[in-house]
Amino acid sequence: MTTKKKATKAAKKRSSLATLSIATSQKKPAPARVAALAAAPLAATESDQNLQKVLGVLQNQDEPVEVRLAAMDSLAAAAFSVVAFESSRPDYIAALRKVSTDPNPEIRQRALSTLAGEKDGFAQKKLLEGLKNPDKALVPPEKALQLLSYDVHAEAYEVARKIVKDPPNEAAKQEGLRLLAGDAKSASMFEKLLRDKDELREVRQLSASALQALKPDKLQEHAREMLLDKSEFEDIQATSLTALKQFGDDENVSKDKALLASVDRLSTKAASSRYKKSARQFLTKFKG
Repeated sequence: MTTKKKATKAAKKRSSLATLSIATSQKKPAPARVAALAAAPLAATESDQNLQKVLGVLQNQDEPVEVRLAAMDSLAAAAFSVVAFESSRPDYIAALRKVSTDPNPEIRQRALSTLAGEKDGFAQKKLLEGLKNPDKALVPPEKALQLLSYDVHAEAYEVARKIVKDPPNEAAKQEGLRLLAGDAKSASMFEKLLRDKDELREVRQLSASALQALKPDKLQEHAREMLLDKSEFEDIQATSLTALKQFGDDENVSKDKALLASVDRLSTKAASSRYKKSARQFLTKFKG
């Protein structure tokens, strides 16, 4: 490395250290500290001591929330960009586990999100605990289910099935269904939900997607039946058209006169021009 490059690197490091000193000083106003944390990447300091200082800011409940969140962002960036960060990773994970039970809900949620992305067993345990006992929940149930989907285990499937059966809210039910899309034992449940006209359309659409992954043959059967059902909703019939068009047996569909006649009716009588277009594209493929 040339003398000029060394000098530039040293100057950059000094600047970063000076900015970081502002970021970690409780005597400075919060906006200045937030700006400093964003402006002084930990990668430039190459110091475990500086990492520890920022970890301290994150964990200190007496610090302004916006400063703690900025510290969390800085640490997350460092975790991706600093080779030397590996020596501090255990401390980083320990800090995230600590603040995952913080009084501030945003800090809790962001810490658990990061830990879930790391497939951290502590986070999984806390999320499951909160779903089983709402009084211990650290995040809303729909968020907990979403985070558990990063690394699904059998226990998460069991809890999700209970949530879907007796959901605390509709969002939690739908997140439970998304998680269960990888659970072969839930296929029959998805079949029932798909055919239940009293269910929300979103739930039925999710069920169709899950069945395509779990039991594609069953989805084809239900798609055909729903297209033959004159009382079925048009958007669900459109989903059925897509399923058969993309994944159905071309030869069998082309020979299915009852199905083609039903789609022909949809192509002329559908209230939405979009559904008419989908039906006509289907007929073009299978009737020629």
